[in-house]
Amino acid sequence: MPSVRIELRPCPAQEVDTLGRALGLSPVAAQVLVRRGLADPAAARLFLEGEPEHELSRFAGIEPIAALVLEHVRSGSPITIHGDYDVDGVCATAVLLHTLRALGARADSYLPDRAGDGYGLNAATIARLAERGTRLLITVDCGITAIDEVAAARAAGMEVLITDHHAPSGRGLPDAPILHPVLCGYPCEELCGTAVAFKLAQALTRAAGADPAPVESDRDLLALATIADSVPLHGENRTIVRHGLRALACTLKPGLRALMSRARVDPGRIDERAVSFGLAPRLNAAGRLYRADAALELLMTEDRARAEQIAEELDRANSERRDTETRVLFEAEAQVASLPARPGYVLAGEGWHAGVIGIVASRLAERHHRPFVLVALDGELGKGSARSIEDFDLVAALAACAPQLRRFGGHRAAAGLEVDRSALQDFGAAFIEHAGATLSEEALVPRVTVDAVAEGTELGLELAEELRALAPFGQGNPPVSLLIRSAGISDLRTMGQGRHLRFALHADGASMNAVAFGFGGRGALRREIAGGGAFDGVFRLEVNEWNGKTEPRLNLIHLQTAERGAKAIGFEDGVPYPVRDARRDHTLAG
Repeated sequence: MPSVRIELRPCPAQEVDTLGRALGLSPVAAQVLVRRGLADPAAARLFLEGEPEHELSRFAGIEPIAALVLEHVRSGSPITIHGDYDVDGVCATAVLLHTLRALGARADSYLPDRAGDGYGLNAATIARLAERGTRLLITVDCGITAIDEVAAARAAGMEVLITDHHAPSGRGLPDAPILHPVLCGYPCEELCGTAVAFKLAQALTRAAGADPAPVESDRDLLALATIADSVPLHGENRTIVRHGLRALACTLKPGLRALMSRARVDPGRIDERAVSFGLAPRLNAAGRLYRADAALELLMTEDRARAEQIAEELDRANSERRDTETRVLFEAEAQVASLPARPGYVLAGEGWHAGVIGIVASRLAERHHRPFVLVALDGELGKGSARSIEDFDLVAALAACAPQLRRFGGHRAAAGLEVDRSALQDFGAAFIEHAGATLSEEALVPRVTVDAVAEGTELGLELAEELRALAPFGQGNPPVSLLIRSAGISDLRTMGQGRHLRFALHADGASMNAVAFGFGGRGALRREIAGGGAFDGVFRLEVNEWNGKTEPRLNLIHLQTAERGAKAIGFEDGVPYPVRDARRDHTLAG
């Protein structure tokens, strides 16, 4: 495991004071906003209150696209929505189906089978859709790289409309109308696929002069997809999730209510974490191991009994997914251990399930702080999933390796690909070479970014609730991390069958309950704490609700002995821990 560095960005005292006075913020909350580029009071206020959604007219070309779709609706043409097998693709399909059917359209859907069809459009699917009479094909969350497939659809007599948010290929664009936040100049370029479909649904309703209620009732799906697809939660995306979480809390969809019950998610307390770890994995499980049609049916059904049945099926599939994922992770880690250290990894395995390799690649990238590509081999073909680290653009990397690939697509942080077995070794060499040329030594060192330095006397329920106002948290807006210096630790205990720790933290004359999830097995950490002394720790301050009691609680991210240059005991026992200050912070220096 590489060394770890704390990164503390500059934070001028005057900006903190000015922002705190202007908005009535605590010094800690003001530090957080200044370090996140929100020193201007107007910008910070807009962030805290939520930015408004942009006008539909900012999406170039959306009016003629809506007019095209409405022509087919009015003429009774069969319309097929081609989605994807993940949460974003399923939710996008449901949103457009709801709207088109409310407008009286003859609309159906097609979700590809991960094993049989692969990602996106393919020639066999086009032939099936032509045979069943589709006249308008609308893609959601896919299609931007399907140049040949769109040409085949047009040759078969279909009109095609592409709605997507992924990066185009280097070959150009499909010959079809395209709704894409980057290509159409939309101010929020990082919309997920469901958000693009939602914008089209709004435009269709407006152009038809119809009741907007059916579209607005799908804001629960919009938030679900935005969180699940890990798009940056700032700007309009953050507003979408803020509004959508409220819609999820009171959703009338039987499928979502059944899924929450199965995942033990309290609708009244639903947040982005409950979506990420409770709802999204269960919806994804169908498409990962089998077909995503069950997930779509769950979102579309009005039958409560059927919703309960599907939710139970998805819960079982999710348990199976976890078991499959654990096996692949174990085998992949064994491959990593057998290889010399390198700036990126391409791993392949016989019998690996293509539906879980993306999750495993994500875990490996987080654990080793390197970009990873995992390839599931089946005969002469391999299907791969890639996950990246902050400083590495996967799409650019795969484009550099294009001669060795059959196809690829995705975005900066996550991508999919197909590769011939015979080209796998050359692809791996090209990918590692590109990673070595792109990633600096510093980029390969994991960072712990600190948002604010806090004193023990500042920690409490009031501050925890104030920091919660910065939610929803996620990609681009991570949970707040606080550096607490020269703290003591006492009453160290294990919990969760020894997997986790709990303890009391003492700093500046104040004490606070703290937990360390996943740290229970780190013997060096426990021995170091038992030896006494002072520690510098990076924590998240949370509002903990348990057994009817509400209290503040610290959640450990990283811990080190307070002496500069001492060994690290937070990420990996005994690893050197360099502390890097971007500049001497006023609070830190004071």
